[in-house]
Amino acid sequence: MMFSRRYTLVLADRRTGVVRRFTLPLWPAVATVSGVLALPVLIGMGAALKAKEDVVALYATASALEIENANFRVATEALAGQITGLQAAITELGAKAALDPALAAAMDNLPAVVKSRAMGGAPTASSGSTLAALPALRSPENTFGLLHDLLQGIESRLRSVRSDVDKRNALAAATPSIWPAHGWISSGVGARRDPINGSRDFHEGLDISADHGTPVYATADGTVAQAAVEGGYGNLIVVDHGYGLETRYGHLSRYKVRSGEKIRRGDVLGLVGSTGRSTGAHLHYEVRVNGRLLNPLQLLLNYRR
Repeated sequence: MMFSRRYTLVLADRRTGVVRRFTLPLWPAVATVSGVLALPVLIGMGAALKAKEDVVALYATASALEIENANFRVATEALAGQITGLQAAITELGAKAALDPALAAAMDNLPAVVKSRAMGGAPTASSGSTLAALPALRSPENTFGLLHDLLQGIESRLRSVRSDVDKRNALAAATPSIWPAHGWISSGVGARRDPINGSRDFHEGLDISADHGTPVYATADGTVAQAAVEGGYGNLIVVDHGYGLETRYGHLSRYKVRSGEKIRRGDVLGLVGSTGRSTGAHLHYEVRVNGRLLNPLQLLLNYRR
């Protein structure tokens, strides 16, 4: 069967009777028809390929967002942990910073050399460079990084404050601030007449008259440097409180501690007696700073056990 190379297309108008003939070559006609038929298919295939590419891009974006969200979640958890730690540290500092007002007043009356030795160097100034960077934030990563740096700066400052509070509390514990025995003052620090021979004398401590056997208390934390007989003091206990502070308890009838023993404020050191150069039962109490006398009443104030 042979195909004609040319075909005639006849168009007739029934109302007017007009007939129009169009002669078309075979292959151009076939090509035209094929093109018309193939165009929607090609358009559909292009759209399908574009949709596939879009889906692949969406999957890649979703994967990147999942990774980014996971990183943000980790960063958020880390920041939450830092904040929780800071809250705990602030609560702890609040508890540590509370001091009895009378004890704080006694510390204020310590010589400057003692307070300087206890507290050490001056505090380090905090930097404001991180705060200055706030307007430069451009992304969540920068925000998380800045918050992390800010929290680290606060943690560093809190460590410094905690160190200062610990130093202050250590000095508070070492400040001789309570009455060493229950009784009444029979002689203060300063010039007086010697109770034995009546000559002019300088009294180096505080005499507290009390019944024989009355407990004698440590007036601050420290270490027993001596518990032995020493000349006119009789049975003497010397407590080293650190920072150059030392207290002495003389004329004891009995020791309750040994040399080298760690003691706390309020611990019983011994009992009131009349050993050594004494005319009756009483406690001779001294406070020394770097070997020099300090009037105990400067620190005792109205603070009692």
